[in-house]
Amino acid sequence: MFNLPEELRDITMGTVILRLLLAAGCGFAIGLERTWRRRTAGLRTHILICLGAAITTLTSQFLYLDLHYYTDMARLGAQVIAGLGFIGAGTIIVTRHQRIKGLTTAAGLWTCGIIGLAAGSGFYEGAIIATVLMLFAELVITRLEHDILDRSRDFSVYIEYDNTGVLSAIIALVREENFKIQNIEVARPNVTKKHNAFALISLRETRNARQEELLDAVRKMEGVVSVDLM
Repeated sequence: MFNLPEELRDITMGTVILRLLLAAGCGFAIGLERTWRRRTAGLRTHILICLGAAITTLTSQFLYLDLHYYTDMARLGAQVIAGLGFIGAGTIIVTRHQRIKGLTTAAGLWTCGIIGLAAGSGFYEGAIIATVLMLFAELVITRLEHDILDRSRDFSVYIEYDNTGVLSAIIALVREENFKIQNIEVARPNVTKKHNAFALISLRETRNARQEELLDAVRKMEGVVSVDLM
C-alpha cells in the first residue's frame, strides 16, 4: 500500500469528510461515463450508492470504536453488498427481441458500492485503483469487445412473422445460403390472441455466405413482418 500518514487511517472529522468526498468523487467519475452513454443509472445513482456504502462503513467503525458495541464491523458492509443486488436487478431488462440489457450497469452499481465501502474504511488506495480500473474497463475494454464481436462469424437474427409456415421456408433459405444454424428459439402466440410469432436464430457465417444478402432475402419473404440483426 501507499505510504500515507497514519492520521488518515484514524477516524476524525477530517478523515470522515475526506472519505466521504473520495466516495462521492469515485461515484461521480463512474456515473459520468454511464450518463455519457445514456444508461439508466447515471451520475446521481452512482454517487448516492458510493456515498451510502461509505457512510455505512464509517457507521460500523463508529459503533465499534466510539460506542464500544463489540459486534462484527463487517456486518453492515455485507448487507450493503447483498442489498445492491436488488438495485442492480432493477436495471436488467429483457427486450422484445429477447436480448438482455443492463448487466454491465448492474455490475457497475455493485462494484461502485464496494468502492464506497473501501473509501469509507480508509482504504484509499483500493478505492482509487478500483475506480481507475473500472473506468478502463468501461472505456477501453468496451471498444475491444465491440471489435471482437465485429470480427466474429457468429450472429443472431430476430425474425417476426405472421404465418407459422414461414419458419420452414426461412430455415430452408438459411441452409441454401450456406449458413450453419447453431440454435433456434421459437415463440408462438396464444391461439386466443392476435400476436405475431417470432424466432431467434443463431447462425455461423461460412466462407461463401453473405450476411446482408441473407437478411435482404428474408425481409422479402411473404409473411415476414420484421428482421433485426442481433
